[in-house]
Amino acid sequence: MSLLEVIALSAADARAAQEGGADRIEVVADMAADGLTPDPDLVAAIREATSLPMRVMLRANAGFRTTGAELDRLRRAAAGLAAAGADGFVLGFLDSSGHVDAGATGKLAADTDPLPWTFHRALDHAADPAQAWNAVRAFGGRLDTVLTAGSARGVDAGVDVLVRRAVGEPAAAEMIMAGGGLRRKHVAVLAAAGVTAFHVGTAVRPDGDWDAPVDPALVREWRTLVAAAAG
Repeated sequence: MSLLEVIALSAADARAAQEGGADRIEVVADMAADGLTPDPDLVAAIREATSLPMRVMLRANAGFRTTGAELDRLRRAAAGLAAAGADGFVLGFLDSSGHVDAGATGKLAADTDPLPWTFHRALDHAADPAQAWNAVRAFGGRLDTVLTAGSARGVDAGVDVLVRRAVGEPAAAEMIMAGGGLRRKHVAVLAAAGVTAFHVGTAVRPDGDWDAPVDPALVREWRTLVAAAAG
């Protein structure tokens, strides 16, 4: 079964995503920083606007590292965001060497239990992405999705990596959610390799502009494309 996740920055985005047939939304703030933790009031407003499953970003800065103080704030924020209506979370950190920070990630993931979570594109920025992939897979538990482009440069550069991972391990294919510069041409290639989950942001906004609201007609086109490719 296929999944189309749409980034929502507002209640209007969430309503448009639902109208267009999205399966899930990812709620973030500040796309100039590639997505940070939103305010609980925004999450509550989006929860009122849509019945779609909603994963909320837990990230305090534009990079992929975190400090002890930041992590403490995020751990406290998780409870408030869940109370505001989050169904799951998006998180993940790298350490100073560019490897997956299993300690920080594991602590925050434990605080989100029993809600499911996504490891985000920190994976693509790791010093050794193959090693990082294995480290992410080792988390287990409620981790059910890995958002990845296969490359820090986006899906155009990483599509072959995603295909190899998916073909080489069917269980991996079930966890991969392709996103980060995803284009329509990528969907059929990835679906043929077994990938069924896809993540879009600017692709469902007029002119690919973050300042433009989500367009339900564009969401509908992507939903049709994903469903057809998944068979």
